[in-house]
Amino acid sequence: MNLLRALWSYRFFLVTSVIADFRNRVLRSRLGFFWIIIGPLSQVFIYAFVLSNLMSARLPGIDNSFSYAIYLTSGFQAWLLFSEIITRSITVFIDNGNVLKKISFPRTILPIVIVSTSVITNLIFLGMILVTFLIVGFPIGWNILWLPVLMLINVAFASGIGLIAGVLNVFMRDIGQFTPIAMQFLFWFTPVVYTITILPGAFQKLVMLNPLYWIVDGYHRVMVYNEAPLNGPLVAIALASLAILGLAFWLFRKASPEIVDAL
Repeated sequence: MNLLRALWSYRFFLVTSVIADFRNRVLRSRLGFFWIIIGPLSQVFIYAFVLSNLMSARLPGIDNSFSYAIYLTSGFQAWLLFSEIITRSITVFIDNGNVLKKISFPRTILPIVIVSTSVITNLIFLGMILVTFLIVGFPIGWNILWLPVLMLINVAFASGIGLIAGVLNVFMRDIGQFTPIAMQFLFWFTPVVYTITILPGAFQKLVMLNPLYWIVDGYHRVMVYNEAPLNGPLVAIALASLAILGLAFWLFRKASPEIVDAL
């Protein structure tokens, strides 16, 4: 409750910080706003160009010549939100060390700003995806309404992990060096650019132990196949995400007095 009261007291500072962070990301380059779309689209294009012929035949139930690109963009929609929150949270306190030393404000605002701008950019990418679906003649079903729930679970899961890693990185800088490597392994351990059915049975069971698999699978179900996500695994991941988020805030409160000194 003290945290919520502090955030409410600094609500205008929070809003202006989110706006400033977003504007800094899009105004420091000539293309500005378009980099939000160009970056993810370039990744989608590369994987679609290399793997389209191989994967299109393995996507039954999608009656569209752009079936693999549709599957790919849906998976990237989930992955980009998760990865952006994680990678930006790792250095959030280090990058804002001077601000923390000079200005008194609730330090939880910093990760909240990261999450807020990540959600905004992800929604922009989602809008581009949905427009593209309509252009190529792919129908958007009612199950797309599950997306806010999936995004909320995704944000909670990523925020908990990101905040823990961000706090630890202040005291152990090896965390920041290790994270990009771990993210590469996690990307290929999650069926974003492939379907789980191409894996042997034993590997399928191993991949299913990855919580992010079920989140990405939920995106694929609602965006590609117009199906409701599997509620059982998602409820379990949502509860686990809340537990991780609670642990993250506990760790943050314990380490908060030491963070400025360590910086």
